[in-house]
Amino acid sequence: MFKFAGKILSLTTVALLTTTAIGSAQSMDELVAAAKAEGQLTTIALPHDWCGYGDVIAGFKAKYPEITINELNPDAGSSDEVEAIKANKDNKGPQAPDVVDVGLSYGPQMKAEGLIQPYKVSTWDSIPDNAKDAEGYWYGDYYGVLAFQVNKDLVPNPPEDWADLLKDEYKNAVSLAGDPRASAQAIMSVYAAGLANGAEGGEAAAKAGLDFFKELNAKGNFVPVIGKTATLAQGQTPILIWWDYNALSGRDTLNGNPPVDVVVPKSGVVAGVYVQAISAYAPHPNAAKLWMEYLYSDEGQLAWLKGYCHPVRFNDLARQGKIPQEMLDKLPPAAAYEKAVFPTLEEQSASKDVITKQWDSVVGANVQ
Repeated sequence: MFKFAGKILSLTTVALLTTTAIGSAQSMDELVAAAKAEGQLTTIALPHDWCGYGDVIAGFKAKYPEITINELNPDAGSSDEVEAIKANKDNKGPQAPDVVDVGLSYGPQMKAEGLIQPYKVSTWDSIPDNAKDAEGYWYGDYYGVLAFQVNKDLVPNPPEDWADLLKDEYKNAVSLAGDPRASAQAIMSVYAAGLANGAEGGEAAAKAGLDFFKELNAKGNFVPVIGKTATLAQGQTPILIWWDYNALSGRDTLNGNPPVDVVVPKSGVVAGVYVQAISAYAPHPNAAKLWMEYLYSDEGQLAWLKGYCHPVRFNDLARQGKIPQEMLDKLPPAAAYEKAVFPTLEEQSASKDVITKQWDSVVGANVQ
């Protein structure tokens, strides 16, 4: 038996809560009680300066002070998280993660390997179908979209869409935040340009994107330099294509010197998503599910948004008018994200193969 706040929970009740989604206030109360009875949640790979996770963790602690959060290896990568679950299958101690936050491709992989368990949060229906596993094994948590970060001192008329980048006024101005032969962010940028040109997803978009950058390079508009906030500020890469959360954070870092505009293009709005999942071997399964309920609540989603990562329920929150105006004022217009496309794993794989192998022969720009 578990006892908390005067309630006695049978082991049967606790076991049921490990597999049942929250569907009513009463079952939520039961989950909270069971999670508090466990008393701990073990996370991994959640740096406090990434996507507002510092505030997310603080918010959960404030709401459920009876649950201690044990934070493992904040700087770990997705593959490290997978290995941590594998290495601790038979370990119920503090080194066994209850939950993971990983890149999209790792969700299906971990499901196939039996490393995660299904759970559907109470806000499940407001998570886009193309950003979650239908059975609830993994689900998108937040995303960024590819955007144009613009040095307004040098570019007084920022581009509004991909086609605009071909204008003569953007000579020696446009750059990527990585090498398309190796960087996922740069590969997705090329892919997005292909979608904006009317191509279907996958290989077709990759080829159309390469053709676009071939033209951009031939016109002299493309700068073969891996851009970052510093190169944008120095004028070496006045227009930088990268994830909006990087662009927005960079804008804040520069603090008006120079003034920066962040533009989500009108077409080819490509999103890169991360996903949440619960370990199949979680020592604290109820605390893990309560963590998920918090992350996918309005409060948790807005905490990520404060860190400039668009929560997966962003469009739903915007439609309901639940996003504070001061947050919206720091972001591109909410309507700009309504066209966001989440490439499937198959589309990502196909486009990566085409772009990495054909960039040199088609575009011929040595990005470094």
